[in-house]
Amino acid sequence: MSTTASATPQQLHSLVKYDNPQLVSKTSSSSSGAGSHDKTPHKAAIGTHDAKGGNGAGAGGNRPTSPSKAKLPPVDDKGGRAKSPTQTEDILNSILPPREWEETGQLWIQRVSSTPATRLDVINLQEQLDQMLQKRQARETGICPVRRELYSQCFDELIRQVTISCQERGLLLLRVRDEIRMSIAAYQTLYESSVAFGMRKALMAEWGKAEMENAIKSLEDEKKALETQVAELKAKCEAIEKREAERRAMDERKHAEEIAFMKKTNLQLKTQLEGILAPQKK
Repeated sequence: MSTTASATPQQLHSLVKYDNPQLVSKTSSSSSGAGSHDKTPHKAAIGTHDAKGGNGAGAGGNRPTSPSKAKLPPVDDKGGRAKSPTQTEDILNSILPPREWEETGQLWIQRVSSTPATRLDVINLQEQLDQMLQKRQARETGICPVRRELYSQCFDELIRQVTISCQERGLLLLRVRDEIRMSIAAYQTLYESSVAFGMRKALMAEWGKAEMENAIKSLEDEKKALETQVAELKAKCEAIEKREAERRAMDERKHAEEIAFMKKTNLQLKTQLEGILAPQKK
């Protein structure tokens, strides 16, 4: 026999309308001793029906029924018969699985509400969406996980409201929701792969940049060494030119002195020869 409890604080954070939590069973002392390996109580998650779709707000530890494992009940409207409340609840539980958690040794379950929505409920949903967007400071443009999570919860609530009034329309909206989530997941995978590719290219560029910087540094060092060698060779050439110029000037001065001495000696010999030959002519 289940016991109805008041709404948990986690319920207030979700835009999807749930019934009050119900106590399914109490953990006995023997069962608690057998299951002593997991003493941490499980809290209810906000968006248990799709953690990747952005409906889980981080409450963690919930154990919802997987939508892939829970098959949708058949919808037969050939006879024009009205849908029974049980069939509607089964479809709702298949679309939006119940939330389960353990708290103080007790197992609680919370199913999605099967109460038909009124015009006031839709207006309240819009106001709650605006309030949550403002409260959680969701960005108005660009990629924002918070905005995506809240709009996903709002869309799930609309699916719940439509499914209660028309199951076929709700199932069609479920297909649309799943297709949108698949497309978003594909875009996210493509984005992550492109980011990884860009990171690899950036790392390769960094590695190539380091090698180029090392090569440039070695070439600059070699250039400085060659410039130093050129400066030394220029200084050596200038010293050699200066020394050779001094030696050439000394040789030219010595040569000029020898020529002057030779001319003077020649003139003296010529004078002596004329003095010797002059008396003989007389």
